Amino acid sequence: MAEALSLELDVFRNLFVSIAEEMGIVLRRTSFSPNIKERRDYSCAIYDARGETIAMGDHMPVHLGAMPASVAEAIRSQTIEAGDVVILNDPFRGGTHLPDITAVSGVFLEGDEQPAYYVASRAHHSDVGGMSPGSMPLAREIYQEGLRIPPVKLLRGGRMVEDILALLLANVRTPDERRGDIGAQIAAHRVGERRLRAVTATYGRDEITRRMAELQDYAERLMRACVAEIPAGEYDFEDFLDDDGITDTPIRIHCRLEVLPESGRAVVDFSGSGAQVSGGVNANRAVTLSAVMYCFRCLVAGDVPYNAGLMRPLEVITRPGTIVDAQPPASVAGGNVETSQRITDVVLGALAQALPDRIPAASSGTMNNWTMGGIDPRTGAPFAYYETIAGGMGARPNSPGLSAVHTHMTNSLNTPVEAMEHLYPVRIRRYGVRRGSGGAGRYRGGEGIIKEIEFLTAADVSILSDRRRRGPYGLAGGRPGKPGRNRLNKRSLPGKTRVEVRPGDILTIESPGGGGFGPPGK
Repeated sequence: MAEALSLELDVFRNLFVSIAEEMGIVLRRTSFSPNIKERRDYSCAIYDARGETIAMGDHMPVHLGAMPASVAEAIRSQTIEAGDVVILNDPFRGGTHLPDITAVSGVFLEGDEQPAYYVASRAHHSDVGGMSPGSMPLAREIYQEGLRIPPVKLLRGGRMVEDILALLLANVRTPDERRGDIGAQIAAHRVGERRLRAVTATYGRDEITRRMAELQDYAERLMRACVAEIPAGEYDFEDFLDDDGITDTPIRIHCRLEVLPESGRAVVDFSGSGAQVSGGVNANRAVTLSAVMYCFRCLVAGDVPYNAGLMRPLEVITRPGTIVDAQPPASVAGGNVETSQRITDVVLGALAQALPDRIPAASSGTMNNWTMGGIDPRTGAPFAYYETIAGGMGARPNSPGLSAVHTHMTNSLNTPVEAMEHLYPVRIRRYGVRRGSGGAGRYRGGEGIIKEIEFLTAADVSILSDRRRRGPYGLAGGRPGKPGRNRLNKRSLPGKTRVEVRPGDILTIESPGGGGFGPPGK
């Protein structure tokens, strides 16, 4: 039985989470781009004086599990003073992929020279330059993917560092939108800083610091207790990405899970995974850690505090230079969105061997990323848009999978048709459930989505998707989900591609269904 959280400590847990959630609300409501405002592709969290996670908003799992690396790099690289905001997106210095710009700032109490806490936000910006609009290109090296930002101060002492902002805006296709979204992140930070100072004034620094540590220790105990309930042993599982968009070679991701229940520890070893590749599906170690944290968090019953304590019982082994621990100058745009999903699939696949009555079949396993950009004939101004498309959830041991939902490492919403047609020169011809795409089984996998986009102007379009060759796996005799499919007019497109479209062209994206659970017909 899970350890109960004391009433007093639960009050503080909700207090800290509410601050991160409020930061997210401010970020969403003050942002400019539909990717943040409509899809909610952002995350916010708060950290203690050491930069260890205290609380996260209910935002994007792939962001939240990886963001501590950004906070650590910002603290290491910069002397953060009152009023400063550090930004970065470099995947080899704490970031994940270039469109995700992370902001970090310190929370100073009166008379202090060092931050008592930190707040951070990460938002996926719809364009950060690079070889194609939307900055999710079919690239061979990171230099082609967009502007790479090491940890630098965007605000110093509360004042904008205009040279840094000018450099950033000069390298993107939609500078007004970027300026607005960066301003929204700064606004979110100011709210988080004020709230943390207010609760400290109410309860006292010693009490807040003690409660933060208690919540981390509590999360650690819950995770150890959870791991202790998994049967001891070693469990192997592997799955593959279709390709990297440059060659047709499948890319192996292998997980060996060793469970040590007597100590409440688990070792997750990815050393058997394939080497990093030329195309942009390489994931850095922060993304891999994020996926592992998510999988094990899902095992813990109840509303466990989502903080640094959860990772203490987990050891993650990666080999530098592999698809799950890429090194410079690897291209990484898809590592954060596609490879993170496959890492999740293999960790859950290994856990399914140990806990066959608890783990669902594979969900769609791709975020079905697509971007477009060009000149809007209505305004004469450049536009750039990025979107992920949902798919089918894997069937569960006791129920079917949900249809047309974002799963696992993504927690975004579907973009409303009205918003897309209002803001961009497109017409949505069809947007519905892809019937028959879920895998058969005692419980059927969830259905994917069919989306048809008609272009009203010429545009540069990139697609970064997976599960186009093999569908998401079923479990316990369940059948795989149906693979996804991409088409331009009536012509099939690869899972990862870049095309030039003309007015009247129709892009169709069909996302995969989830795997089934249990033998069909029983």
